[in-house]
Amino acid sequence: MADIAMQAQGKTISDAELTEALRRFLAGRTLRKVLLLPPDMTRLHSYAGRITQILYGMLKDVCHVDIMPALGTHDAMTPEECAAFFGEEIPYGTFLPHRWKTDIVKIGQVPAEFVKEVSDGLIDYPIDVEVNERLMDPSYDLIVSIGQVVPHEVVGMANYNKNIFVGCGGKSLINRSHFLGAVYGMERLMGKDHSPVRKVLDYAEREFFAQRPLQYILTVTTVDRGEVALEGLYIGRDRKLFEQAVAQSQRRNLIFLDRAPKKVVVYLDEREFKSTWLGNKSVYRTRMAIADGGELVVLAPGVKKFGEDPAIDLLIRKYGYVGRVGVLDAWRKNQDLKDHLSAAAHLIHGSSDGRFAITYAVEKLTREEVEGVNFRYVALGDALKRYDPARLVDGWNTLADGEEIFYISNPAIGLWADRKKFEA
Repeated sequence: MADIAMQAQGKTISDAELTEALRRFLAGRTLRKVLLLPPDMTRLHSYAGRITQILYGMLKDVCHVDIMPALGTHDAMTPEECAAFFGEEIPYGTFLPHRWKTDIVKIGQVPAEFVKEVSDGLIDYPIDVEVNERLMDPSYDLIVSIGQVVPHEVVGMANYNKNIFVGCGGKSLINRSHFLGAVYGMERLMGKDHSPVRKVLDYAEREFFAQRPLQYILTVTTVDRGEVALEGLYIGRDRKLFEQAVAQSQRRNLIFLDRAPKKVVVYLDEREFKSTWLGNKSVYRTRMAIADGGELVVLAPGVKKFGEDPAIDLLIRKYGYVGRVGVLDAWRKNQDLKDHLSAAAHLIHGSSDGRFAITYAVEKLTREEVEGVNFRYVALGDALKRYDPARLVDGWNTLADGEEIFYISNPAIGLWADRKKFEA
């Protein structure tokens, strides 16, 4: 089947153009059973919900269709979330949960020597490659991984084979890949393709998954005043399609600032962000822009916990966002962090290392809980009176009293950086 690569000629690829591209993708295939792997609600602006909806409509009367959101360690989607993201016409029974601790099978191992080579000698452990057992089910004629290419704090650019080996993966690769990225340094890899973590994922696909009937549908999107634009669509298995998506995302989702803001205010959509595990995208995606001594204010109406997984939530509460040095020291001394490397990585990612303050404005966590993990606290209502999302525009704003802030309505759709820091 021919690969498809489309970039919007206007503001967005139209729904008719998208539907026709998906029809071309399916044309000529004889299918009995298909597995769709979209992201979950945490990729609300990926266009993956609409793509899944269209594919299901095309396939439901000609073959059996299963849909398994690539949850990683996230909570399973509720019926209400599935209806909101994928459309009400897909029966909830079509959706299968990915249980990263139990429903997995080991298909290989990335050797320690390879990990050491790609990490510049920083890490030298092997990484087991585990995937949800359904991905190895020979009854599937087609597996379709759907998702958005956008700057990412662990792998550099999100999606592609990350959707398989992390989104539908098991404990070893999730934990060890996250820790690998954290130790290597997120500011060295965010917004770039060939990171150490991506090289590990490429190895896993090349060596252990090449024979599976996998195809990728990759999107590049932007958001303007709440409206999502599908600017790029790439369909096929060839890595060059991912590289084209990366190049377009770098053009559209990297926002370079000509000066460093002293205060950045980020809003977290409560449908998408219910934990600091997810909400700390506000930290990751702005840390290369904020001035030394500055402050990040996170408006987080939906945040009610720290970790998506209960065990990780407890570890975040126990150790807190105490900076890279502090987290690594705790990791060396404590077995529970050694057993949950993704938690240790997250604590490193979510810390500012004292370079700027992080203030969470919440109503579903207490002051004691927020300050207990080393963040500042402000009541959400008080913060919204001063920083009203309805009155702010993305980018620079000057408040009535003269305070200048940089506002971001959704941290998941970009990376904000001082160009010199990005290119260093």
